Amino acid sequence: MTTIYDVLRRPLVTEKSKYQSDKLHQYTFEVAGQATKTLVKDAIETLFDVTVVRVNIFNTPAKRSRRAKSRRLLVRSSGFKKAIVTLKEGDTLPIFEGVQ
Repeated sequence: MTTIYDVLRRPLVTEKSKYQSDKLHQYTFEVAGQATKTLVKDAIETLFDVTVVRVNIFNTPAKRSRRAKSRRLLVRSSGFKKAIVTLKEGDTLPIFEGVQ
């Protein structure tokens, strides 16, 4: 990775991540495969001008599913690295604010 802009790939918005952002001040992102906790912390603090309290990173496994018609072919979605970022009380990220 060359810059901090390559660390964060996209925000993950689900029902669980919406609850975490509202009640627990935690935001979920898909990050690059080589990203570390310090790289994610630096990227969030630089891009959004907030204070990061804690970063949790883990790899989500790949999932398999079957095709509806032929039932024999397995389709595999690739796994990715996920980061859950906890912010200081009172800080918010504007990309999650529009989700209701």
